Amino acid sequence: MTAQPTLFERIIAREIPSDIVYEDEHYIAIRDIAPKAPVHLLVIPKRVSARVDEITDAREMGELWLTAVKVARQHADDYRLLVNAGRGGGQVIFHTHVHILAGWEHGPDNDTGSA
Repeated sequence: MTAQPTLFERIIAREIPSDIVYEDEHYIAIRDIAPKAPVHLLVIPKRVSARVDEITDAREMGELWLTAVKVARQHADDYRLLVNAGRGGGQVIFHTHVHILAGWEHGPDNDTGSA
């Protein structure tokens, strides 16, 4: 029995449309469909791991974070990088991804109104 592809695998395969803001051989970055900040992007490895803590190779982990920083800097001067690990950590889609949150005028804890 084969596991169903994750939502992100289906986006990577172009089975589901998405607003892609970056792509290379190993990563894709998309706009979140339920943004929690004025800029809310997701950096997603094309190689599937369910949780970030399943990545044990330092090079792979470093490339994930370097890619997230690269994408973040293309969209904002200041930003927050966030990873949820496991259901209790707020993870909803079990395919490792890094959230890029940015775009607040006065910082995330000082602005009101924006998700």
